[in-house]
Amino acid sequence: MHERTILELGRKSGGGEQKPEEMSMKQLIQALNDRDAEIKKFCQEAQKEIKATGEMAEATKQSLELLAKGGTELQDRLTELEQKGARRGGRQTKAKTWGESVAEAEGTKSLIKDRRGSTGRIDVKAITSVGEGESAGDLVRPQRLPGIISSPGEILTVRSLIMPGRTNSSSIEYVQETGYTNNAAPAPETTLKAESDIKFGLANANVRTIAHWVQATKQILDDAPQLASYIDGRLRYGLAYVEDQQLLLGDGTGENLFGILPQASNYNTARTKAGDTRLDVLRHAILQVRLAQYRASGIVLHPADWEEIELTKTDDNAYLFANPVNSTQPRLWGLPVVESDAIPEGTFLTGAWNMGAQIFDRETTTVEVSTEDRDNFVKNMVTVRAEERLALAVYRPESFVSGAFPDTVEG
Repeated sequence: MHERTILELGRKSGGGEQKPEEMSMKQLIQALNDRDAEIKKFCQEAQKEIKATGEMAEATKQSLELLAKGGTELQDRLTELEQKGARRGGRQTKAKTWGESVAEAEGTKSLIKDRRGSTGRIDVKAITSVGEGESAGDLVRPQRLPGIISSPGEILTVRSLIMPGRTNSSSIEYVQETGYTNNAAPAPETTLKAESDIKFGLANANVRTIAHWVQATKQILDDAPQLASYIDGRLRYGLAYVEDQQLLLGDGTGENLFGILPQASNYNTARTKAGDTRLDVLRHAILQVRLAQYRASGIVLHPADWEEIELTKTDDNAYLFANPVNSTQPRLWGLPVVESDAIPEGTFLTGAWNMGAQIFDRETTTVEVSTEDRDNFVKNMVTVRAEERLALAVYRPESFVSGAFPDTVEG
């Protein structure tokens, strides 16, 4: 791949000659879609190069990095527009929550109008994070640039760290690098050159379904705000909670995803020194990711471990870096921190989430409301079901590092 081509792709991913701040939301989304199409093309090219030569061409790797980097301004601008909402007539439109989108959908309105033997189906964008109050309106765009910048007050989920993608298939097949030994060394003329070793394996990520349902009284159909809050408070949180568990801990058997934690590299405990704190251990793990030729982009911790870190104090009893008064997005060593109940207490996980793994949405979240489920008719009840279908591909397990905090370490 020539340098000129790489530069042209970089300009394309950045929206051409038009600056991001001058682009509409529709133009920004199209620019990001174009960038993702280019990334897909380069991934296919990389697979061909790996099969032919055993390694990815440096030019192809550079172009992929340039595409990812070049879209940052587009994503920042898109996030800004989503948070502010579209301005009409001098008024700022509030972002709709997940439940509000369902309550106002045509499928729901039709169900309310004609309740006899009917089922309403509503497609909703996949969730990136469970927000507090109205801030929950930030829904994932399937073609979004890797890495989600969330506003303060939103609760990050594991999905928000991972590169997004879409698929129309029931299975994702990809070439996975399983090991690399670099034996490169200076070599005198006429002597045998050193041979390095790269190991690859063909991997599959099957699409799995996450779903659940709840029952409510039929009167909920007469109250759109109540229907919206019911969906936001029950169905939305439930899907996000189980999705976190699957993305982290899924064992790949049955209908489970193959999560990141079972595939991650073990933390090298030899790096832990006497007197190290949790902060030190996490920094050692970040270095381990870097030595695997990747850069960590996020950290996942159990809420109890994050509390221990936040309560770390100096010798004069002042909090080391936390401010009990102000609420800010959790970060350590420059990386976003996701608190998840899914990860065991005392365990940490860090890695190159935006490059080492990818979520493929086969079917974004769908909500169905039915008045004809079992004995709903005689009980004046309705059934509300939400489900999503997705696959998880972990391209390079070495780009993730997990381990347990030693019992001797403090915050």
